[in-house]
Amino acid sequence: MTSVVPAISGTQWSIESGGARAVVVEVGGTLRHFSVGDTQVLDGFEADELSPASSGQILAPWPNRIRDGKYTFEGESHQLPLTEPARHNAIHGLANWSRWTLVEQAADTVTLEYELPAQIGYPWWLTLRTRWSVSADGLRCDQEVVNNSGGNAPWGYSVHPYVQLAGVAVDDILLHVPGKTRIQADNRLLPIGYVPVAGTEYDFTQPRKIGDLVMDVSFGEIEHDASGLTEVTIADPGSDRKVVVWADGKCKYWQIFTGDTLHGERFRRSVAIEPMTCPPDSFRTGRDLTVLAPGERWATSWGIRG
Repeated sequence: MTSVVPAISGTQWSIESGGARAVVVEVGGTLRHFSVGDTQVLDGFEADELSPASSGQILAPWPNRIRDGKYTFEGESHQLPLTEPARHNAIHGLANWSRWTLVEQAADTVTLEYELPAQIGYPWWLTLRTRWSVSADGLRCDQEVVNNSGGNAPWGYSVHPYVQLAGVAVDDILLHVPGKTRIQADNRLLPIGYVPVAGTEYDFTQPRKIGDLVMDVSFGEIEHDASGLTEVTIADPGSDRKVVVWADGKCKYWQIFTGDTLHGERFRRSVAIEPMTCPPDSFRTGRDLTVLAPGERWATSWGIRG
């Protein structure tokens, strides 16, 4: 059912099936709520609240950060707005505060679309379409993009869900990240190198407690199973409760953020688990950057089980 009551995050679309319920909002096409039964899986936000710390947002046409907002693509230089001015970066893309439109809706699914216009800094016209669905298997997101431009377009994608285990502090969570390397970052959270995690405090290839480790870390060389999926898990050491964030083979990196720079009640309350198709600063480095040909349609899928 669609709620049309005025809210700062725009129209609210609620979907429900198999005990799972999600709410997606107009501003940013953002995932605001996800629960299973009476359990809040997503650390979301209220309808009349701005999405805090990018909670539930879609990050496109690039995830994470671009140094100085400057990059060169196919011989042309571009300058993006500095949306993280304190660090002099362009952050989290161009779609997260725009109004998305409803394409279709059923009791258990909703599909939203956003036309990203060509603009200074990113002169390519894209159509983004997101299909959200819920079932007894959890939440699923199917993301598509089409390049409507006459030339190739650089592209990267991520999402920013914060997940939680009610009653379990972040320090006590058992975390499993199937990533063999970690991106070393400077004080602007931009890549300066790639190092193995084996034998270090960032080795979560086997589940272990987060403890007091402060994390805003990109993991690479991630493992995918025989079906092509990769999974990050948070688990309760005192029970069999867990939350799994999964993604398909298009997602080659995981970003894990323990919320240490957040304020008030949100400080270190949940863990942001972000599947990324490319690492930070890929518009500059070209590392694992997707290039969309004119007219090309690209798709990926990810989801949450809890």
